[in-house]
Amino acid sequence: MSTHLESSTKRSRSIVYIVSVILLVLFAVTALVMFRHARETQQSLAKADQLIAEIDAAGGTAPSREQIARVLGDDGGAVCANPNDALSRATFHSQLTNGATGPGSRPVIANGRVAKGELAIIKIYCPDKLADFQQFIDGLNTYNSGGG
Repeated sequence: MSTHLESSTKRSRSIVYIVSVILLVLFAVTALVMFRHARETQQSLAKADQLIAEIDAAGGTAPSREQIARVLGDDGGAVCANPNDALSRATFHSQLTNGATGPGSRPVIANGRVAKGELAIIKIYCPDKLADFQQFIDGLNTYNSGGG
């Protein structure tokens, strides 16, 4: 029985080992990112289901589960970034207008159901901010049309 003599150099073996370790680390990082993404996706879908149930209970029509999950994610997205600061409240007020643009835009006394959607999002995605936002909503001049 004869043995084959090693013909590779120490340098070439080192390069193979280094490339192997780098690939292993890359695969591990990719797996970790994909795992976190999958877990967040499941959380966002679960919260979307809660929001759909809340909207249905209030008598509204909810968008699809995937749309809600994509827009709000698992943390409420822009709605929960800071719903109680001045800019967020001003943005909310700007949505309560007559629908005209430019100088024809006027504030209106909006239907109280408009605020219920925003409250439902905050209740599910960032309940720690709900009390302050509820006070803000209670201070709005709204009307209720029957049915909710």
